[in-house]
Amino acid sequence: MATVLERIRGVAHKRILYLPHAVRQMATLDRLITVSEVRQVVFEGELIEDYPDDVRGHSCLLLGAPRQRAIHVVCSPKTEYLAIITAYIPDPSEWSPDFRRRVD
Repeated sequence: MATVLERIRGVAHKRILYLPHAVRQMATLDRLITVSEVRQVVFEGELIEDYPDDVRGHSCLLLGAPRQRAIHVVCSPKTEYLAIITAYIPDPSEWSPDFRRRVD
């Protein structure tokens, strides 16, 4: 059975669908996250949180560092595509220095 990360990358090879919230978040002037950066996080990043019981369906949080800046991508693997729910630059005050763990 495929791991969550293998499933994510497998469906991402078929198609990646950016939900409206993701597009809005990626386009803010303080972020300007590109589609190519999101793809790099999806295909080369690491899974840092898994939400199998999310009401929207199984989703997870990925971390990558394209262009030497940390980016979080929340995505949900579907049968025929990978839904990108949001992508953002993590706030250092809310995350550990390596952006892998939430700070209480």
